[in-house]
Formats: sequence, C-alpha cells, structure tokens
Amino acid sequence: MGVMHAMYNQHPDVTDEDLGLRAFNSKKAKAVERATQIVRHSLGPSWSELTGEEIEEFEWVLGELWAYVARAHWDEMHFGKVTVRDIIKILTLGSQMRRHARNVIEILREVQAVIDAEAPFTPEPVDE
Repeated sequence: MGVMHAMYNQHPDVTDEDLGLRAFNSKKAKAVERATQIVRHSLGPSWSELTGEEIEEFEWVLGELWAYVARAHWDEMHFGKVTVRDIIKILTLGSQMRRHARNVIEILREVQAVIDAEAPFTPEPVDE
C-alpha cells in the first residue's frame, strides 16, 4: 500500500469534489481579500465611509465576480481605480443579484464594467 493510498484511507468521507470545492473557495477568498485590500488602500480615508455590512456585501459581490470571470482577466482588473461611488453601484447590483431581479450574468457583466472602467480623465492645470 503506497503512501498516497494510505492518506486517502484516513479520510474516506472526503471526496475529490470536496477537496476541489475547498481549493476553489480558498482561492476565491484570497483573491477577494487581495482585491479588497487594493480598493481599501486606493480609497484611503474614504474607505471608512463604508459600513461593515457594506464591506461584507462588496466582498460577496467580488466573490461572485471572481467565480464568473477568467482568472487572467481578474488579475488585470482595475481594483485600484474603484471609487466609493463605484462601490455603491456594485452594492446596488449585488442587491439585484440577491433578489434575482435580473439575469445574474448581466449583473456580473455590469459589475465587471464598473471595475474595469477607466477613471475619468482630469487634466492637470497648466501654469501659465
């Protein structure tokens, strides 16, 4: 009996599906935590305008988005450009998802568009 076979016999109630789901959820949680840290850092003091409940909901929506988008695209998303106004939009979209008010894929595409949107260009004043 090999070592690998003996390991599996120790936990016969844990299936490959269970292990896969655990790995998926762990990767999702880490990705959401990292994205949230980027947003929090970029917002600075504005982050404190959000309630704990709003932050939890924002993280839930990010988790749903992570499960939807390709990993390569997730890594390229503009989390550092998310504003408090964007978060409010995302929370509204998350509320629609929870209520099943619209197609989830459409909502996730909108969330993705909010995060991917470039920050509006503000020209620097020119000293004359």
